Amino acid sequence: MPSPFPGMDPSLEGHLWPDVHLHLAAEISRTLNRIIVPDYVARVVTRTVIDELETGESVGVIMPDVQLYESTNAPLLSPPQTTGLTASAPLLLSQPLLFESEIPSIEIRDVAGGTLITSIEILSPTNKRGEGRNEYQSKRIQVLQARAHLLEIDLLRRGRRPIALTNAPSAAYYVLLTRAQQRTRVAVCPISVRASLPIVTVPLREPDSDVSLDLQTVFTTIYTDARYDLSVDYAKPPNPELDISDAAWAEQLLQEKFAR
Repeated sequence: MPSPFPGMDPSLEGHLWPDVHLHLAAEISRTLNRIIVPDYVARVVTRTVIDELETGESVGVIMPDVQLYESTNAPLLSPPQTTGLTASAPLLLSQPLLFESEIPSIEIRDVAGGTLITSIEILSPTNKRGEGRNEYQSKRIQVLQARAHLLEIDLLRRGRRPIALTNAPSAAYYVLLTRAQQRTRVAVCPISVRASLPIVTVPLREPDSDVSLDLQTVFTTIYTDARYDLSVDYAKPPNPELDISDAAWAEQLLQEKFAR
């Protein structure tokens, strides 16, 4: 069963996102390898990032490989021994819950020399907040200093965008393309939650022509193959919730799709 939404499904931005992220990276790699070989090859690579769980946030929203432990032993700190004096109990303070998050991305390299040609980043919540965002900004700089192209696919409404988009139309999602030869300029493609995902340009090394990547076909393929329809409760609003106008549109759309 396909997604009831015409483009990105906002219901997948919650606990299913890590699985969606992995499937997107793998399918983009497979799709590109059908058209860029034998001179280039697209590979999925991962990197480990330290992330911090936000207050009230579910671990499943961020990363499926998080393990939490609760000790059944005695408290770590015991009241000190005293000699007739009153002792204060240990002071208990809150601390952030840190965990390692594996972030997949796609690298296009030339077969002859293994040089990085294009880095394709599918943004995760980790890339868009706190120390994870700082780490991602450092990676952006490294990619651009290596004179590689950078294609950023942001299909998450929560969090900060990779760059300031004050002059761009407001949208639910964005695709950003920075070419190696024009590192001070970025092409911005805003995407409404009501629209299909676009066909985006993937640049290669000059003088080779750009290739096209149909993001909607990629998304439709992974949604169907992964059977996300069996895991999403469309009777509940997505997390984060849509704005009032889009929420009303989505409700009407779902009523028509499911005749509810």
